[in-house]
Parts: sequence; C-alpha cells; structure tokens
Amino acid sequence: MTSAVSAVPAAPSDQALAHFSAAFSYETDCADVHHAFASGEQDFVLLDVRSPELYAKGYVPGALNLPQGKIVEAKLREYPMETLFVVYCAGPHCNGAHRGAERLARLGRPVKLMIGGVTGWLDEGFALA
Repeated sequence: MTSAVSAVPAAPSDQALAHFSAAFSYETDCADVHHAFASGEQDFVLLDVRSPELYAKGYVPGALNLPQGKIVEAKLREYPMETLFVVYCAGPHCNGAHRGAERLARLGRPVKLMIGGVTGWLDEGFALA
C-alpha cells in the first residue's frame, strides 16, 4: 500500500539540497527578523505591504508600511539600489508579500519574503506594535 505522501517519490538528495538551499535566497523567517532587530544587526528594510488600515491595527515593530500596490521607484529613491527589502503581509493565506516582492524585483531591488507574515510573528510569541 502506498500513501499519498510517498506516491510521488522524493527528489534525489542533490536536487533536494539545491532546492531547499535556494529557498534561503528568497525568504527569511520571523525569528531571524526578530533576532536582527533585537541584536541591532538590522541590515535590511522591513516592509509591511498590507493596507494602512491593517497596519494601524498592529505591525511588526520596525516595519514601514508600503502597500504592495504602491511599490514604485519614486517611493524607494531614498534607499541605495543595493538595499535589501524584506516584505511581509498577513500570513500564509495572503499573497500580498509575494506581490510586493515581485514589484521590488521588477524594480531591480534585492528582496526577501518574511514567511509567516503577521500570523507567523504572533505564532512565534512576538508582539505587534
């Protein structure tokens, strides 16, 4: 008997290593973002890409609000081109962070997604501002 889990064989280890290693180039997590802020090692700009109304109800401390639909070069001029942006939205049920990351990438900006978003932040036990 074969389960739905093993019906499709796992990728060979070398391919799995390449896949999972590459993911770190595209994303970070709430614990790493929290540690960077807490330790003073923040070398990125954290963007909450939700609406101003949702941002006002609670956001990750240190995050700036820039809704994903308003990410344009004119709003980023004060940041050098090599500035790393980390984006987040409400959580895994929301694709706003992906949309924001796509917009930043189209503008030639380095970007990573904070997986989990607000939901992940709260699940880690961290407080919102």
